[in-house]
Amino acid sequence: MIGIVIPAHNEEQVIRNCLVAVTRAAQHPALRGEPVETVVVLDDCTDATCVAAAAAGAMMLSVQARNVGMARAAGAQAMLERGARWLAFTDADTEVSEAWLVNQLALQADVVCGTVGVQDWSPHGANAELLKAHFSETYFDRDGHRHVHGANLGVSAEAYRAVGGFRHLACGEDEALVAALVAAGRQVAWSSLPRVVTSARVDARATGGFADALLNAVAQRIAEAAAPGQTLAVPA
Repeated sequence: MIGIVIPAHNEEQVIRNCLVAVTRAAQHPALRGEPVETVVVLDDCTDATCVAAAAAGAMMLSVQARNVGMARAAGAQAMLERGARWLAFTDADTEVSEAWLVNQLALQADVVCGTVGVQDWSPHGANAELLKAHFSETYFDRDGHRHVHGANLGVSAEAYRAVGGFRHLACGEDEALVAALVAAGRQVAWSSLPRVVTSARVDARATGGFADALLNAVAQRIAEAAAPGQTLAVPA
């Protein structure tokens, strides 16, 4: 069985589209009927995320942590207990491609680190084109990249267990897991093959995460315009 884990904190506006995409990926004919189960980890939700997830037929697990590392770990444990051989992670504001799972498994690695794409930059208003240009110039969406995104991550159950799983970090839990796997000598596929599209929202769910990285990039781009030659940080 393949287990998909999606942490969510007040994601009623986006969780439906996420789950529609995940369901489509789970039904890909190349999986040859292997069961795929999805768990939405409701982390201190006070909105209707649970209603939308239930309507989509997803399994749900509730935690009161406001900690994405704890949420991912709880979801992973639930999937492992149900017999998952492969764990695939994404985020509630992300839509995976139809071949997402197939492409992760095809790489035959212990862990697959994929890239992310952004189609709608409009949440950044007047800075949208500035940020789009910065992302295009500095983000490496190709094989051999070194990005780590919880929105596009896969790991074998055996490798996950061997390194103790996700640490209970409020941010950077995905990077810590991959670092542990690398240190343990596990095979990592740094691939652009598994595709996902994520949001460029400005209301970050995890301080220091992707949304904050985009906001920092905007600020730095503006600073560069005022002071030519300033070095820009690349969003993780």
